Amino acid sequence: MSVVLCVTLWPRQGQERRLAEEEDAVLGLMADHGAHVVARVRAFESGEQPYETQIIELPDERALDAYLSDPRRTNRSEERDAAIARTDIQRAELV
Repeated sequence: MSVVLCVTLWPRQGQERRLAEEEDAVLGLMADHGAHVVARVRAFESGEQPYETQIIELPDERALDAYLSDPRRTNRSEERDAAIARTDIQRAELV
């Protein structure tokens, strides 16, 4: 059974470009886990609302676990923390 995630991200102040670059890098790993980005949108301005929202579909829980533990992703925690202030992840369904 596929796993669908709705991911919302808030940048650190003034780090919108860096957030986008960081997400470009880690989302590029998705295909290696059989996953894909269904949609990725950005707000015109950051602030109280999230700056970027992503809908991601993975084939199953095992693919999600493999993506989350991928060292190419986890080794970027320092870069991620410098760019991203907050991330919310919700399980969702495509309708």
